[in-house]
Amino acid sequence: MLEGNRVSRISVRGFAVASATAVTAVGSVVGVASGSVAQNNNDAEATAADTTLLADIPAGQQAQVQTASLTQQADAQAIAADVSAKKDAEEAARKAAAETAIAKKEAAEQAAKAAKEAKERAAETKAAAASRDDVRDSSSFPAQSSYSVAQIQAMARQMVAGDQFQCFSNIVDHESSWNYRAVNASSGAYGLFQALPGSKMSSAGADWQTNPATQIKWGLSYMNERYGSPCQAWSFWQANHWY
Repeated sequence: MLEGNRVSRISVRGFAVASATAVTAVGSVVGVASGSVAQNNNDAEATAADTTLLADIPAGQQAQVQTASLTQQADAQAIAADVSAKKDAEEAARKAAAETAIAKKEAAEQAAKAAKEAKERAAETKAAAASRDDVRDSSSFPAQSSYSVAQIQAMARQMVAGDQFQCFSNIVDHESSWNYRAVNASSGAYGLFQALPGSKMSSAGADWQTNPATQIKWGLSYMNERYGSPCQAWSFWQANHWY
């Protein structure tokens, strides 16, 4: 053929470069090239020198190249999945550990609070018991025909523990205003503590109707036995307006 019309071997190869699927030197498919026929033989030869074409690989080996490429992709995806799964597992473990630590801390705080409250109650009960052992008994007061509020309060101060007296006094103030002969016209409740029936106070002495010391003895015993102390009885009274 004439020199001007000769289609060189390189130009044919350049056409193949522009239209075939390119495979890198390690065998991975990198894309499908599309476009017009190369206009310059030098450009085509440069491309051909750096690229191995799937079309240039023997037909019997093309399937192996494609399989190897897919295997590499699958391996890469598997590795990425393993890394992601490991990261998720580590994050879940950290979260679970943090939640467990918080739960243990809250449980410890609640246990400490309960222990503190129990200790305080025990100390209060012990102190109240110790104080009761030091106070005067109702029988140590001589009987009188009548008593003033001041005299009754003086008796109570000697019979009720000092740290409990104010609570005790609050209850008496609300129930009878320190009138040991007070009677509720509707119910018949009687005395300093408005016992119902008033005869309940006979357990503290036969003179319960006329002796405020006997009534104080009964009222103090009732508060200690039912509520633990006069202050605990007063707390109940404040919440319910009765005790």
